[in-house]
Amino acid sequence: MLHLLGTRRFGPLFATQFLGAFNDNLYKTAMLFLITYQLLAHEPQQAAALVTLAGGVFILPFLLFSSLSGELADKVDKARVVRAVKLAEILIMLVGAFALTHDSIPLLMVVLFAMGTHSTFFGPIKYAILPQHLPDRELLSGTGLVEAGTYIAILGGQIAGG
Repeated sequence: MLHLLGTRRFGPLFATQFLGAFNDNLYKTAMLFLITYQLLAHEPQQAAALVTLAGGVFILPFLLFSSLSGELADKVDKARVVRAVKLAEILIMLVGAFALTHDSIPLLMVVLFAMGTHSTFFGPIKYAILPQHLPDRELLSGTGLVEAGTYIAILGGQIAGG
């Protein structure tokens, strides 16, 4: 199973999805720590409210765009969608870096929503593209690695963000 990580047909896709999930959680956690312990340290109730709001802001795109992203994964060239989503991630994170360094809570929230949107569109694609790159006998292993990698990346991003 782990041999797939070293192949050209799976390794880059795995790295792309792993780094995307890591990046989302690194940003989200760093943002929440910035708000809680620096920007609103003197107003803990307001900080707690914003942390709760941030969870909703990140999840909202999944509710709004999941069906659209699944449809897109089925109807459009998957490689093209992956490239567009990853380019969007780079641009979003450039704005995110600006927001983090300039202590702009509204912009931090906009970037968080954009990252949730990015994740919503990348989620179905990362699974839909696997059958194009893996034979049937490796598909289950590839899916398992993607899933495990996603959860490891989430945990790693949260730890690093803190």
